[in-house]
Amino acid sequence: MFGAGAAPILVLSQNTKRDAGRKVQVENIGAGKAIADVIRTCLGPQAMLKMLMDPMGGIVMTNDGNAILREITVQHPAGKSMIEIARTQDEEVGDGTTSVIVLAGEMLGVAEQFLEQQMHPTIIIRAYRQALEDAVSILQERISVPVDTSDRKKMLDVIKACVGTKFIGRWSDLACSIALQAVETITLEENGRREVDIKRYAKVEKIPGGSIEESLVLRGVMVNKDVTHPKMRRYIKNPRIVLLDCGLEYKKGESQTSVEIMKETDFTRILQLEEEYVQKFCNDIISVKPDLIFTEKGISDLAQHYLLKAGISAIRRVRKTDNNRIARACGATIVNRTDELKEDDVGTKAGLFEIKKFGDEYFSFITECEDPKACTILLRGPSKDILNEVERNLQDALHVARNILIEPKLVPGGGAVEMALSQALTEKAKSVQGVGQWPYQAVAQALEVIPRTLAQNCGANTIRTLTALRAKHATGGSTWGINGDTGELADMHTLGIWEPLSVKLQVYKTAVETAILLLRIDDIVSGSKKKDRDSEVKKTAEPTEESMKE
Repeated sequence: MFGAGAAPILVLSQNTKRDAGRKVQVENIGAGKAIADVIRTCLGPQAMLKMLMDPMGGIVMTNDGNAILREITVQHPAGKSMIEIARTQDEEVGDGTTSVIVLAGEMLGVAEQFLEQQMHPTIIIRAYRQALEDAVSILQERISVPVDTSDRKKMLDVIKACVGTKFIGRWSDLACSIALQAVETITLEENGRREVDIKRYAKVEKIPGGSIEESLVLRGVMVNKDVTHPKMRRYIKNPRIVLLDCGLEYKKGESQTSVEIMKETDFTRILQLEEEYVQKFCNDIISVKPDLIFTEKGISDLAQHYLLKAGISAIRRVRKTDNNRIARACGATIVNRTDELKEDDVGTKAGLFEIKKFGDEYFSFITECEDPKACTILLRGPSKDILNEVERNLQDALHVARNILIEPKLVPGGGAVEMALSQALTEKAKSVQGVGQWPYQAVAQALEVIPRTLAQNCGANTIRTLTALRAKHATGGSTWGINGDTGELADMHTLGIWEPLSVKLQVYKTAVETAILLLRIDDIVSGSKKKDRDSEVKKTAEPTEESMKE
């Protein structure tokens, strides 16, 4: 009797587990789609802006997917992981944050029907993985075209395709030339490899006032500092520059130091020692005959006096990052102790040092450098909000330029590459064995979301446009896509809209991997409830005073 009754109970519990797992997966898919719907209107040249309010009451207006997702708060764990992929995309390649969210949402959306048909998530995942591998090889071998990085016009066209969808698109020629010039300036060739570190060596300085057309790339560095003494020189041709990472002040004792003064000459002696110490390190500096000193720490009044007498201008409390950029630009070495200063440490590659005033603030410029491997992008604009948005857009342009220099391969934009991939994967799906054929085909179907969203954002007839685009690709027009401004079909080759291959590869990898990750989750367990339950158990277990009396 026991054996006969046990089997159905076991089956029932397994079914309930499976149903619970499916419920969680459907919830995760819903959360992913919700995030994608927020971002969807931010794709393409006709993208809408989102106005975000932060807790402090400030506002941000942007159509940059990553910036929007950084500001919004999401409770659902699956939603949080969707936001994380936009950050990953931004850090890896700096562009395609909106595309990756829209695509990941669609990849999850097309999986829902298979879950409802009781298909096991593992089968879906396997098909997704296979489709991703095939997509990557098709992209690299059949769709991508190499680009000559020395062809400036082609490079500008590619950057323009990225910037065209942004707020800065109105000044796209200026923005593209700024991005390309900055990236070319900081490119370092070592052992046949190109190293382009935008974060460290291409600093964007925003100064409100003036018009956006006044923005430019400085062949050198600008810092928001003035000289420490009003009589120091503010304009020096071919300056000799010394960079320090130590304070030009009298060192006080580290711990609590107590000094006992017995007679009146002792205090004079203490002052004299301080003066001798300051004079010593000032003489160390003066011995290498610099015209200009930058230090990351402070400079005492006495040190300023000695330096002024020697005709040396000094700037104090410079940021570490700025000091590194100055070192790259003028060929100086940052020194930690003044007594170790040598002739080799002096930077002589700068052509001009001058101080200019913008608004109420003073800025130091080190420009006309021989071969600066660092630069400052000076942005001007009417207001802080506009400057912040221009900077966000410019960062994308800089990353695009960097990606092409590192991997010089392009794919057509405007949804053409997605449509071509969709076509190729649909063909390949016919040779896939078993049930996995349907999820494999669903990946091809999901890729169409990019051209579909582009058409929607232009206000075009989506069904008609997509049908016409499919027909174009079926007859071999693999570079045909959607003109983001008009919503009509166009050949991306003639329009000159290209995207870096590395951005597209990252988009597909991240989107599919995230969809796989979320489909693998079959339960969400909260840690906080467990703690509460533990404390309740403890309370009931502990003997009370009354029970002790009893």
